[in-house]
Parts: sequence; structure tokens; C-alpha cells
Amino acid sequence: MAAEGKSLKARAADLLSRREYSRRELVRRLAPFAESMEQLEAVLDELAAANWQSDSRFAQQFAASKGGKFGSRRLSQEMRQRGVDDDTIRQALAGQDDLASAREQWRKKFGRPPADAAEKAKQYRFLAQRGFPTDVIRQVIAGAGDDFYED
Repeated sequence: MAAEGKSLKARAADLLSRREYSRRELVRRLAPFAESMEQLEAVLDELAAANWQSDSRFAQQFAASKGGKFGSRRLSQEMRQRGVDDDTIRQALAGQDDLASAREQWRKKFGRPPADAAEKAKQYRFLAQRGFPTDVIRQVIAGAGDDFYED
């Protein structure tokens, strides 16, 4: 394999030096270069043992970087697709303030209360596509005329 280029561990280290990856993402990225799944799993186990790769750290970083733009429903769905388990997702999203994030996204996009039912539906869809829970969306749109920063 040395004639073919970098070792599997070196490829993994290169990827992890740029950003955090979940274990499933690394499997997908490195599988074409592995001689066998056993070899790949062994390398990933070694990286996890050395704390070079951590699904928990990935989830925390993912939630922090995308938490202001997206709601907890979308964040948890995206993390689940990347192979992060439910307990780790729950821990990573523990500090997520959906209401504040939804209000900020609403303010940036619309900034004024809906004028009619069509506009209200448009605002609702926008926030729903960003993964905010229904009760949070209702609060944001119902309080759209309020000054959010009076608290």
C-alpha cells in the first residue's frame, strides 16, 4: 500500500486536522482506500482511543456552528444522518435556544409581522424548513409585533 500513497491513518489524520468528522463520515471517506473493513475499523478505533476522533466532540462543534441558523429538529436530523447516536445528540443540543435562534432568523428574513394569511404561511414555512419546533414558530410569529429585546 505504501506505493499507492498515504496510509489510511495518515489520510484520516489529514481529514481530522481540518475539521471534526463523525465516525460514519470517516468510514465513508476512507472506505475506498482501505484494504478491508476490518482494517478501517481498526484504524478508526485507534483514532478514537487516542481522542483524535470523537462523535461527541463532532456533535458539540456541529451544534455550535449551525445552532444559530437552524433549529434543534434539523440539527438532530443532520447529526443522525452522520451517524451520531441519540444520547450524544441530546447532550450536544442541551444548550440550544430555539426561540432566540428562530426570532433572529425571522428578524433577518422578514422583520415585520405578517400582513395576511399568505405571508403568515410563508413565514411559518421558512422557520419550519430551518428545523424549528412548531410551538417555537407559533411564538415567534404571534409575537412578531413585539419588541423582542425588552426582556
